[in-house]
Amino acid sequence: MSKQVLLEDLPLRPFHVGVAFSGTGGQFSDGFVLGIIGIAVSMAAGPLHLDALWMGLLGAASLAGLFFGSMFAGPIADKYGRRTIFAFDMLLFAIVSAAQYFVTSPAQLLVLRLVLGLILGADYVVSKSLVTEYSPRRYRGRLLSVLAAAWAAGYVGAYLAGFAMRDIGPDAWRIMLAASGIPALLILPFRLVVPESPMWLMKRGRGDEALAIVHRKFGPEVMLSTPGASPQQRRSAWSELFSPRWRRNTLVGCVFYTCQVIPYFALGTFAPKVLEALQVKDKFVGGLVYNVLLFAGAIIGLLLIDRISRRTFLIGTFYLAALGLAVLAYASFGPVGTMLAFGVFACILSAAANLEFVYPPELFPTHLRASGVGLAVASSRFGSAISTFLLPIAVQHVGIHSALGVCVAVLLFGGVFCHVMAPETGTENLSDVQSDSAAEEPSQQAQHHEATRI
Repeated sequence: MSKQVLLEDLPLRPFHVGVAFSGTGGQFSDGFVLGIIGIAVSMAAGPLHLDALWMGLLGAASLAGLFFGSMFAGPIADKYGRRTIFAFDMLLFAIVSAAQYFVTSPAQLLVLRLVLGLILGADYVVSKSLVTEYSPRRYRGRLLSVLAAAWAAGYVGAYLAGFAMRDIGPDAWRIMLAASGIPALLILPFRLVVPESPMWLMKRGRGDEALAIVHRKFGPEVMLSTPGASPQQRRSAWSELFSPRWRRNTLVGCVFYTCQVIPYFALGTFAPKVLEALQVKDKFVGGLVYNVLLFAGAIIGLLLIDRISRRTFLIGTFYLAALGLAVLAYASFGPVGTMLAFGVFACILSAAANLEFVYPPELFPTHLRASGVGLAVASSRFGSAISTFLLPIAVQHVGIHSALGVCVAVLLFGGVFCHVMAPETGTENLSDVQSDSAAEEPSQQAQHHEATRI
């Protein structure tokens, strides 16, 4: 008789890789749809009669949609499951992406960008939750970092595609926008064969279904932990996230994610304009350097994520990114040096972005995971939408150096906050996720430690 082993203690198997790969479609599409808008909007400015206000609105629209999509999809996924949204949202995304080709006014494009953001917000929540709940603890960071690399690949691929297509004709910007639906369609068949999360099924009292999936995919010797007596459905997910037990983890997830993405999106979305303001003459080549190093950073982050502690990685990259951006904002290197400095900053921040896929799911137990991730994503997208909207206006009215100075301050705040508050999560099993809240009494902590969390 084979020795029994828990799902989280398994060695890496092809099915684990397949689940992670199936999650990459949404992340690649998200990176592409957010990355392409900067170039596409600059080319559509004439045909659609866009001023600075409209350019800011269109740049921020998908981020605003992501805010609402992730906020509301989290509780839905925790209550009704991850699989249905995960399986079919990419089909809807492809249809809406194609519709961008036919827009005739900025208002139409704004609506479609908002809808795309809603879909991607939902996918953020279910992809991270599903991949997390299937991943072995030892390989969880690397598997989730594959999603981060896919996002960066989509973001960089969008810039490369825009760079290649910018001279093909007056409708080049339409083709750029519609092309974001292609990877979503390609990944759809892989998503249809991924079953529901066994951890979620077990937590909902559907143990037979959960074990059937585990035995079918991994073998009869693989088991799931027995669910503990954690509270379920006695109050809303959001109220529980801000209860004394989970408040600290919730705040850390929201603050770190928001402080990372504000400079990431604000500068990345309008990289050509930022480089132009920094007096780099060939702004498209400068943006190309920025985006290539962005992808390099994602790969570096993937290689580092399981080699150093989550907390060290988190705090260190905040401080390094703040230092790099401060040097870029206030030192003078000439055009070539400025492009390289901008790229090095992008590399650091992109490496840190791996934590956006790994850290939030590890902060919460299964019955709150999608809601907690959704709230963190929503918080980040609210901040990044506002910053993306304000950046072109700020550069126009107060200058590039002041605008970059605000981004430096955001990164420093994130580093200090996490230095004080962020817990270490990389060594825990998901079934042992606990709060570090000081509000828990010792007896509660002991009881919590004994309760198995699935």
